Amino acid sequence: MSMEGDEYINIESDLHENKRASIDDEQPRLKGLLEKKYDEVCEFCKKHKTRIHYVIYGILITAYLAVVVAACSLNFQRALPLFVITVLAIFFICWDFLIAKYEDRISAFFSSGDRYLKKQWFWLKWVLCAALIVTIICWLIFDTTKQGSHQLISFGGLVMYVLLMLIFSKYPTRVSWRPVFSGIGMQFILGILILRTKVGFDLFNWLGIQIQTFLAYSDTGAKFVFGDKYTDHFFAFKVLPIVVFFSTVMSMLYHIGFMQWLIGKVGWIMHVFMGTTPVESLVAAGNIFVGQTESPLLVRPYLPYITKSELHAVMTAGFSTIAGSVLGAYISFGVSSSHLLTASVMSAPASLAASKLFWPETEKPLVTLRSGIQMAKSESKNLLEAASQGASTSIGLVANITVNVISFLALLSFLDSALSWVGNLFDYPQLTFENICAYVFMPFSFMMGVDWEDSFIVGGLLGYKTFFNEFLAYERLSKLIQNREKGGSMYINGVKQYMTVRSEVIATYALCGFANFGSLGLVIGGLTSIAPSKKQEIADGAFRAMIAGTAACFMTACVAGMLTVPGLEVPCHILLGNASNFMDFPANSTELVECCKHLFNSANHSEEIFPGGNYSLNSWKVCCQILGQPAFHCP
Repeated sequence: MSMEGDEYINIESDLHENKRASIDDEQPRLKGLLEKKYDEVCEFCKKHKTRIHYVIYGILITAYLAVVVAACSLNFQRALPLFVITVLAIFFICWDFLIAKYEDRISAFFSSGDRYLKKQWFWLKWVLCAALIVTIICWLIFDTTKQGSHQLISFGGLVMYVLLMLIFSKYPTRVSWRPVFSGIGMQFILGILILRTKVGFDLFNWLGIQIQTFLAYSDTGAKFVFGDKYTDHFFAFKVLPIVVFFSTVMSMLYHIGFMQWLIGKVGWIMHVFMGTTPVESLVAAGNIFVGQTESPLLVRPYLPYITKSELHAVMTAGFSTIAGSVLGAYISFGVSSSHLLTASVMSAPASLAASKLFWPETEKPLVTLRSGIQMAKSESKNLLEAASQGASTSIGLVANITVNVISFLALLSFLDSALSWVGNLFDYPQLTFENICAYVFMPFSFMMGVDWEDSFIVGGLLGYKTFFNEFLAYERLSKLIQNREKGGSMYINGVKQYMTVRSEVIATYALCGFANFGSLGLVIGGLTSIAPSKKQEIADGAFRAMIAGTAACFMTACVAGMLTVPGLEVPCHILLGNASNFMDFPANSTELVECCKHLFNSANHSEEIFPGGNYSLNSWKVCCQILGQPAFHCP
């Protein structure tokens, strides 16, 4: 084929030359000495790949242990966290190794005991229940005599919520009490270890401090993007970057498999102790760390096969817990990090207990441990891609938080204005949405153990959380905490400006969940997209799951109220100093009564007619009016 000019292409000739060149390439050629050695090394590495990996891991582990020993020898107190983490890692690695290699032998070893327990379980369960009830009653009696009667109200609230859920249960006569009692028991055990033992309290307090320190690194990115004065817009440039940072870290931990491993261990513990199915146990454990729409992805392949009760438990676990990303945001508000961590952990068994009480299992679960349940793995190819995907995923979460806060605050302002106008028609301009919610939720907050004087405030916070979202409630709680820490006037125009620490703690636990009407649509949409075949069942059970999630948070708050040690959180001289205008204070304020008793007792044991110190003459006048007793100092 010829063309004008110098261009000439012979296709047949080119094909013939290319074919001959390919044949020449296929012919063996002589390799050099260096290339032969390289091939021998590659072949050796392929042949002994496993042993080489063991050698490398051995060298790295030996180097790490040498670093730990060196750090402990230099300053053991400073290296204590590293030592504890190392011991825990060694324990769980050995545990996984033994289970993987000798699981059949371990099961055979305990099989005789398991058969004996099943045979004797009919009478043994009643003995255990009786022992548990007697233990709780004795503990309440001794603890009440030592700490006061506050714990009894919280215990009564816990019983009340259990009875209410039983009355309105889907199948009241089909309730299996094992997950209910074991879930509440796990809450008590966790609460006692964390709130009543020095080791547990110090551990969670240390974890909270480390999380706060870790979250502070998000300020570097926020400062670079928004400038040195980024804290002037606290919520937008301080709180929301924490959500992005935490989402990135969680995505990286999910990629390396750490989150699946941790969730699997927690889920296994709840499955063994509570008797719940593997799917609902894993989702409840996952909700401690991730959100209500992310945790079902862990068991996505099994969702089409779960029962209605299991689906209800999956949704309840999402409503009664919070995600790790927003946990960091609440900590940045100034809410106690240790109590938020404790609430997140305690709410997991509480969610399963409330779910199985509100919607008992009436079907036979298809997904069991024998079916070889597997958690979903990360789709990222490497760690950097996982970090990038985590940051990108947080865009939707940040946008959702932002638009919800803007819209809900605007709506709340409009509602307050409209309600104030309506109330003004009846000479009650103080009518607001918060006041209405406070009256509605006041009995519930009081039964959790909140002081009666603070139950009105906590009731308003619960209304914010239920009808809007927990972001607004925690933001309001943080302002109350700041007012208490500043030590300002407790009452202004008859309105209480802050609460006791006990009330703040109980409120922190009660608000720690996604149970609100905004999340209701989010759960229905998210789960429907994951399991379209369950669309009708999801829509039917979502509202009941939200109620159960709310009750689970209230139950956790009751347990916290039983275990929180009461005390005078505001110094008496500040409290009585603020009471110089007696008309601003209610006469039955328990804090003032306790302070006045303490003041008079110290005066009775003093040789001075009017002991000095931090107390003023106005403090004595206030105490004389409150107690109404003829103390020798009052005249």
